[in-house]
Amino acid sequence: MSYFVLAVFALLYLAATVLVQLPPLVAGVYGVMSITCFAAYAIDKRAARAKAWRTPEKTLWLLGLLCGWPGALLARQWLRHKTAKRSFQVVFWMTVVLNMAGFAWMTLQYAQING
Repeated sequence: MSYFVLAVFALLYLAATVLVQLPPLVAGVYGVMSITCFAAYAIDKRAARAKAWRTPEKTLWLLGLLCGWPGALLARQWLRHKTAKRSFQVVFWMTVVLNMAGFAWMTLQYAQING
């Protein structure tokens, strides 16, 4: 499911880039935030194993909402982190949907402005 969602978003992003000519800054924001979010998940995974201070779930959700969700999806798959707790997953997927809706809205606004 995670790879499917990433593939769908990549196709939507590619279509938006071709049709609307999104600025490269958008890709940069998604890239930087995804790396940041992946790192936050990795740090939290290490802390969980060491029984040390954990990254608050709200922080992980916020990073995902702020364009880091692709990195979070990869971290969840590759690190096997935050995949069992149902309440976390529900909010996480809501942030993905909200971000994708925001991306679609931003793309439409950009298309109207640059017509």
